[in-house]
Amino acid sequence: MKKFINWLKNPASDFVLFVILLILINLVGNKAFLRLDLTGPKSYSLSSASKQIVKTLDEPVSVQVFFSSNLPAPYNSIEQYISDILVEYKGAANGKFNYSFFDMDKSENQGLASDYGLRQVQIQEVANNEVGFKQAWMGVAVLYADSIKTIDSLTSSDGFEYKLTTTISKMISTADTLAALPKDDKLSMTLYVSNELSGFGIAGFDKLDDIVQKAYASANKKNMDRITYTKKVPAASEVKALSDKYGLQTINWQTKDGTKGTSILGIVLEHGSSFRLIPLSMQRSLFGYAIAGLDNLDDSISTALQGLVSKVREIGYVTGHDELSLDDSQQGAGLFNSLVSDLYTFKPLDLSKDDIPQNLTSLVINGPKKKFSDMELYKIDQFIMKGGNVMFFVDPFNEIGGGYYQQPQYVPVDTGLDRLFTKYGIRTGHDYILDENCYTQNQQGYGKMSMYWAPMLQQKSLDPKNAITKNLGYIIFLQNGSIDVSEAEKNPDIHVTSLAKSSPQSWLMTKDIVLNPMMITPPSDKKSEKAENLAVILEGKFESAFDSEPIDPAVLQDNGMLSTKTHLAKSILPGRIFISGSSAITGPQLIDQDGKEPVSMFIRNIIDYMNGESELCTMRTKGLSLNSITIKNAGTAAFAKYFNEYGLAILVALAGFLVWKNRNERRRRIHDRYNPDDTREISKPGKEGKK
Repeated sequence: MKKFINWLKNPASDFVLFVILLILINLVGNKAFLRLDLTGPKSYSLSSASKQIVKTLDEPVSVQVFFSSNLPAPYNSIEQYISDILVEYKGAANGKFNYSFFDMDKSENQGLASDYGLRQVQIQEVANNEVGFKQAWMGVAVLYADSIKTIDSLTSSDGFEYKLTTTISKMISTADTLAALPKDDKLSMTLYVSNELSGFGIAGFDKLDDIVQKAYASANKKNMDRITYTKKVPAASEVKALSDKYGLQTINWQTKDGTKGTSILGIVLEHGSSFRLIPLSMQRSLFGYAIAGLDNLDDSISTALQGLVSKVREIGYVTGHDELSLDDSQQGAGLFNSLVSDLYTFKPLDLSKDDIPQNLTSLVINGPKKKFSDMELYKIDQFIMKGGNVMFFVDPFNEIGGGYYQQPQYVPVDTGLDRLFTKYGIRTGHDYILDENCYTQNQQGYGKMSMYWAPMLQQKSLDPKNAITKNLGYIIFLQNGSIDVSEAEKNPDIHVTSLAKSSPQSWLMTKDIVLNPMMITPPSDKKSEKAENLAVILEGKFESAFDSEPIDPAVLQDNGMLSTKTHLAKSILPGRIFISGSSAITGPQLIDQDGKEPVSMFIRNIIDYMNGESELCTMRTKGLSLNSITIKNAGTAAFAKYFNEYGLAILVALAGFLVWKNRNERRRRIHDRYNPDDTREISKPGKEGKK
């Protein structure tokens, strides 16, 4: 024992004790979990909204993770990220949150994943200098009450917390609504299909009923068995009425003997007077006609059910002035509508006839081309005075005509909204912002062409503090007019944030508008270039643009003794105004169908922020910010690439070598100065017998 104590006191035991200490620290850390998130956007920490969701759970939530083992990079880090973030969820929960990982090498686990509706994902794998593909399980199933939802194809960790938190939130809302329904009150799902279609060789038609029934059974099991299913074959006389009522697809047909008719196809999910269409249609391809929408039909049913019964927040969408149509995904705002449909629904409002409902907290005015009446402007103004939030997407010009050999005409748009903008401290210009830092496109015969009217914003051009933009890496805008908010910035009651600006190499095109890259050159005088506002948000209390309520000639004036006054001269509650100098940002040219592009997330963040859900903005964009290089010279860019790959490692090694040399030199100087004749120094013979 004495020898052991002496050994502990001896410096020779230091290394062994240090190793033992590290092992003990790891054992303690395994039980007492602690993690520090040093990333800027807190990508590896749980947002307060997620913590609140799991802290107030009434029923247990179980998250089951199905990931294949030995995944190649970069997919091998996703499972670890999910594991780490689920630990955070469980730590913040009230004991009703649990998770488990399944070994996907076992056939029974693969069967369970398939029963949930998960599918294998094809991923790329590089092995032995060859690129190949493999099938892998990369999905999550969430179980709450009697409901099951899946998050499939998790090929990236980006946005996982947002997906999981919103999934749990929607499941809670849906389950609570379904549980509150009487036991005999169920949702009805109906397949409408005409038998006449069976004779036209439509791919998938002969198996349609079986596939729909199987999908119904799966969706019904996931949603507390609250759906009933029927198949109806409508008579020819009923087709038009069903199409008008539900918007179902109609198919005109003609047989070889000349007989003509109209059939119908579609699935409707109903509850009371409300209904949702489940995506199912006949489409034509190179191989003939086929039924589209049969893949993942059970998920489509669950999504429709969720939208039908859950409490979805309404947003007013102003119509009547040639705004972008919510039903047009080719040229209108159809993709914009789909982008926000999981949490919000747009309520069309014709302000010439309708008042703004009291329950609405936000409005969207998207690409109007016609003038608003004074009464319409007054309704918008008073909505803002009451603390309402309005999103303006205004175009400087209306593009008319044009084709392959003809340039379109650009007519200035006069909507009358300037009356409101001027009073709020905003001035919009009849011009286009052109930017040297823009989207480029290779065109055959011409090489790389600069689309100056499509500014490409890097991170430094986006506001680093606002939740809408702080985690975004880049955004592309399109055909933006200028926005001057200098007057609003002078108002102490209004806080102005420029969310997005063009680069300092920007200028304005005010006349002779031609959006042809071969006919546009940057100005020779660079002093005329400066950064311009592309999207701005104003928050605070505003002054009304009206002194009194306009007199509506349609309303008879009473000369009686009673009179009323509802006009608000100033905001009684703080409101928010968002303004973008283009409606193209909500159109199909920029918004992608899956909503994964940064510009789609920017739009979605605006909707969330204007509806008081800023936490969702941060959660959705975690890990998306990029430190993009702005070097345009190919040689300089290559140097930067190789310097980051190899140069930094060489500099670190060189720094270590210099530190080692400096320490040796310092030891030698100390030795020579204080103890040059120390005989205890051990010397070794050199190559030529020297000591």
